[in-house]
Amino acid sequence: MVVPFLLIIVGFVMLIKGADFLVNGASSLAKRYNVSDIAIGLTVVAMGTSAPELVVNIISGASGENDDIVFGNIIGSNIFNMFLILGIAAVIYPLTVQKNALWKEVPYSLLATVVLFLLVNDQLILGADTNALSLIDGVILLVMFVAFLIYVFQNMRRTGDLGGDMDEIEMYGSLKTTLMIVFGIAGLAIGGQVIVDNAIIIAEHFNISQKVIGLTILAAGTSLPELATTAVAAFHKKSDLAVGNIVGSNIFNLLLVLGATATLNAPISYDLDLNLDLYIVMIGTLMLFIFMFTLQKYKLDRAEGALYLVGFVAYCVFLYMTRL
Repeated sequence: MVVPFLLIIVGFVMLIKGADFLVNGASSLAKRYNVSDIAIGLTVVAMGTSAPELVVNIISGASGENDDIVFGNIIGSNIFNMFLILGIAAVIYPLTVQKNALWKEVPYSLLATVVLFLLVNDQLILGADTNALSLIDGVILLVMFVAFLIYVFQNMRRTGDLGGDMDEIEMYGSLKTTLMIVFGIAGLAIGGQVIVDNAIIIAEHFNISQKVIGLTILAAGTSLPELATTAVAAFHKKSDLAVGNIVGSNIFNLLLVLGATATLNAPISYDLDLNLDLYIVMIGTLMLFIFMFTLQKYKLDRAEGALYLVGFVAYCVFLYMTRL
């Protein structure tokens, strides 16, 4: 049983390096064709940090037998993002949150979570026999994602923020750029398949539900790009990048990843037990909003980051006590 664990680690390395190659290669390609720096940051780079979740979910959903992994991976990743990663970042360096993000992007992240809750609870909302994310539901999520992108680009034009940090993106030669994109996609595809296959083997061997595997092992692994990006941003005292990465990643996960997965593999069955985990995502998002008006205004302080970490530990204890 050691081999599946080792293969999962190998898979995660392939996922993360694949995402890294894809981001750098695609960014180089965009720079070559004079796409604006901010457009690169908001699309290619943001998509890159959510690429592991996207690949794992599409591969899991394709078989039609791993629906718990599909939802567990995304919901668990968002819990990791809000409580663990944002908590660590705030403890490293107090994070200032821009008013625009506080009043628009954070609420939109909460709205996306609420919409997902309504879409998957067919028995509760519509009185249906089963709960599932349908093709229409997937389209709704994707439409919301497109609306978010439109808002982001309009906002950038309005504020004139050109994203100076993106000037550091290196433009490679044509061959190197192509190879990075190809190997990046290959790393994501192969790594994702290795992770899903071996996670299922482990779950079956230890009689652990795929739901718990998705909420823990897969969620933690696919959140590693966000963890690395956010921690580095906090060390460099770049609050906007740290907070934007987490809020943006959660929106991408809920709307793009689940929307694409449902559109390609609908229907995806939903376990009502995951409602509690969705509530925790909502609570984490509301906490970020509330923390902006406690202690120092518009800032996530170290004490508030510590509260996030305490909440994460409590959630892990809850998983251990109730689902293992």
